[in-house]
Amino acid sequence: MAQDETRTGFRQLMEDVRTDLVHMGALVIEGISTVTQALLAGDVIAADKIVAADDELDLLSIEAEEKCVQMLALQQPVAIDLRVILTDLKMIAEIERSGDLVTNIGKAIPRIRGVELEPRLRGLLDRMREQAVKLFGLALDAYTERDAGLASALGDLDDRLDELHNDFIETVFSSRSDRVITTQQAVQLAVIGRFYER
Repeated sequence: MAQDETRTGFRQLMEDVRTDLVHMGALVIEGISTVTQALLAGDVIAADKIVAADDELDLLSIEAEEKCVQMLALQQPVAIDLRVILTDLKMIAEIERSGDLVTNIGKAIPRIRGVELEPRLRGLLDRMREQAVKLFGLALDAYTERDAGLASALGDLDDRLDELHNDFIETVFSSRSDRVITTQQAVQLAVIGRFYER
């Protein structure tokens, strides 16, 4: 009887971690879109709110990690359960890092305040946002559904984001050459582009 209760508690913890991961992922997806709107609008106030919102994601990641550690320490999982917990730990770290990248974009917005982004740069930023959201969403779907087919499609989406990033960098430095933006502004935009790509 006690063993059944322990097993039920273990399964509940695993489900709780999965729910936490999905919630964390949803926050990142929302953050990518929100920070892009702030970036394109040059909205420093919205950028500050995005930076402050990272605390919620950090707290969720700590709680999810603690649940994983609890399962490892108290339940001594074997085989597939162990692989799931270790995968969850890796995903927690990756999602939290993605949230940090969103925050980094928010922190960069005040540094380029007043920059008039040419239409091609604006379009590429929005397309990188769209691709990053699609990529992140598909990764979450593959995880929650345990779908290897969905996971295999991630590479193509990532390649497309890499291409957009390369186009963005070329356009940034073309704008610099045409003296539309300063060298410092070009560097800041290049860093922002890297955050999207990562």
